[in-house]
Amino acid sequence: MLPENSIKTPLTGLAVLAVLGPSIVWASEYIGSGEVILATRNGAIFGTGIMWVIISGIFLKFWIGMSGARYTVCTGEGMIDMFARMPGPKNWAVWIVLIAQFVSATIAVGSIATASGVFLSSILPISHSIGGWIVTVFAFLVAWIGRFKWIKVVMSFLVLIMIMGVLWVAAIVFPGWSEFLRGFVPQIPAVPDWALDQGISDNPWKEILPLLGWGAGGFASQVWYSYWVIGAGYGAARKDVYGRPADIVRLKEFTLDEAKKLLGWSRIVYYDSSLAIVLGTAITLGFMIAGAGVLGPEQLAPSGEHVALQLSEIFSSRWGSAGGFLFLLGGTAALIGTLVGQLAGWPRLLADGVRICIPAFNRKFKWLMQFRLFLAFFFLTNMIIVYSFNLRPVALVKLGALLDGLLLTPLQALWIGIGLYIVMPRFYRPEVGKILRPSWVLGTGLIIAFIVFGYFCIVQLPAVFR
Repeated sequence: MLPENSIKTPLTGLAVLAVLGPSIVWASEYIGSGEVILATRNGAIFGTGIMWVIISGIFLKFWIGMSGARYTVCTGEGMIDMFARMPGPKNWAVWIVLIAQFVSATIAVGSIATASGVFLSSILPISHSIGGWIVTVFAFLVAWIGRFKWIKVVMSFLVLIMIMGVLWVAAIVFPGWSEFLRGFVPQIPAVPDWALDQGISDNPWKEILPLLGWGAGGFASQVWYSYWVIGAGYGAARKDVYGRPADIVRLKEFTLDEAKKLLGWSRIVYYDSSLAIVLGTAITLGFMIAGAGVLGPEQLAPSGEHVALQLSEIFSSRWGSAGGFLFLLGGTAALIGTLVGQLAGWPRLLADGVRICIPAFNRKFKWLMQFRLFLAFFFLTNMIIVYSFNLRPVALVKLGALLDGLLLTPLQALWIGIGLYIVMPRFYRPEVGKILRPSWVLGTGLIIAFIVFGYFCIVQLPAVFR
């Protein structure tokens, strides 16, 4: 029997497949509104000419999520605790995250509940508001109890049907290799006249930036990936033990053999996160191609209270009303799955922020109680947002994508780089730190992500909000 704080020997070869799992949770959480709604809508408006947005956005977030998870594997603590160790005034980075994410989470969670309600009301004889309330109650109870297994199985099956169908439609309406490859070249197409007639802005960034923001999830999704790594017990992380900073004394005691084991777990994180990104990229491109091939020729940009039925034309155009119903069922499952993931992740993120920034609150309430307090808050705000914005689900989803997906992402890439290359080496003895020193490749990916997302935040985001 291994001691509780020992480092398990990582699996190698094909046996690695047995421990891959955080990536599936990560992908199932972020495959939702960004793919079902935003990618399809962008494909309908712009065709496949902006596939580069999906590929570059997801690829850059891959470096953010993977690098943050590597830190967790080597230290045992999540990303928020890493941010608490940034040089400068005490907890300044966590305060920024806590305030910004509190606002972003409220809007983003409400947007998913609203969109889910619209989808549910398209297959049941209920109003959009009632649908959103039903979905909110369901997701709240699942997150409160913490029992996800059987729900994941059922919902994953429904989502899989929808994804396979969308990929099949995308293959049928595939635009040809020449046009497909042109979509990899960065370009900003003009908004077509028919879309302008439907009230869509002539500024293409108002459609493109939300897609960029929620491709592979936003800021929070990268934080949650470090939680899912803790849940799997990779490396120095204690399985399912949340809300704890790293044991610095224990890290100083790491032996060379344990450091080599952590390197093995780091490689498993590389495989795991790569799986999530491959899945996310293929599925998001499939939705965009299907939107371009089916909805584009009909000059239909899904929006408003009829967004679910408009999107279902992707299936009904090929398989009639039965196909349309399957899309609506799968889309509902995907959005509910995203909502459940958000209600499992955002309260964790905010509870960690409060634990660090407001120690008195942390002493009064246990971490689980903090989690449930935030969960109850989102339950109440969802009920209000669903009722108030049920006729504008797409606009709300786009706003949530901008706030969560872009606002703090450049800082996230920068902070993770500081955590990996400046903070983490101080935890170990020099010879151990030398073994665990991250490759320059991770640093390069984080720098590029910082520059690219920084450009969008500073140059394009203000114009979109104006």
